[in-house]
Amino acid sequence: MKNICELLKTKYPVIQGGMANIATAQLASAVSNAGGLGLIGAGGYDKEWVRQEIQKMKTLTNKPFGVNIMLMSPHAKDLAQLVIDEGVKIVTTGAGSPGIYMEQWKAHDMIVIPVVPSVALAKRMQRMGADAVICEGTEAGGHIGELTTMALVPQVVDQIDIPVIAAGGIADQRGVLAAFALGAKGIQIGTVLLATKECPIHDNYKNWIVKSKDIDSIVTGRQTKAPVRVLKNPMAVKYNELSQQGINLEELEKMTLGSLRRAVFDGDMQTGSIMAGQISGLIHEIRTVKEVLESLFDGVNAYKDSLEVL
Repeated sequence: MKNICELLKTKYPVIQGGMANIATAQLASAVSNAGGLGLIGAGGYDKEWVRQEIQKMKTLTNKPFGVNIMLMSPHAKDLAQLVIDEGVKIVTTGAGSPGIYMEQWKAHDMIVIPVVPSVALAKRMQRMGADAVICEGTEAGGHIGELTTMALVPQVVDQIDIPVIAAGGIADQRGVLAAFALGAKGIQIGTVLLATKECPIHDNYKNWIVKSKDIDSIVTGRQTKAPVRVLKNPMAVKYNELSQQGINLEELEKMTLGSLRRAVFDGDMQTGSIMAGQISGLIHEIRTVKEVLESLFDGVNAYKDSLEVL
């Protein structure tokens, strides 16, 4: 089995999460330049926005990078062709199966790495020709499944032959070591990168993460079967209160319409959606991306030696 650094041609076995409205060329290039795999998060944007970010990325780094495509996006088909046209060599996918695009991507020698929430989908992705899978636990920020990283990763590892990349709940060397102990060959990080100087989110958002504690994340949308992990604020608390009262879905959707953008661009911490993972309580300062990646990996071997207990 090829290791992740060989597969991605990176210094570190780490992928940056394709966070909608956040994973721009600014953040992605910083990750690639620091030795990880930066991703442009297409989110709900159309192909012209994504094209501009890809072209900007090419001016900011000569290192490998990729694009994350949300398959539920109305622009998914156009984006699937765009990454071919722009010569992008690595694609990660979420919110569905990339099966209908797999043949054309593989025909252009692209590396395809889907995000999976279950063993069944991981096995299906392997059959379709995926090069690796990202197993994201419920500890992660944003849209989540139910299984924890610790439960999901080893079960997937036992059932497939392609590399598994662990995501959700990883913010320091201990998380990296845990992921590899579970059988993962690499990690994906998101929340820890939000509190970096290169991340394009509002300073209010970054500072909210730095100030957060272990119990400060909350999941909204369980009643509507679209759970999202965010940091607790008035909007999130009110949303859950109303959903428990049986308020109809249309009214709930009005509350969250544009809420992530309000947090990211306006710094609205009252009615914005502050997507972040449970690991936020481990983040105590705003660093550079380079400092984050170095802190995750450069001392791992020494830390591993200190864990010898037998």
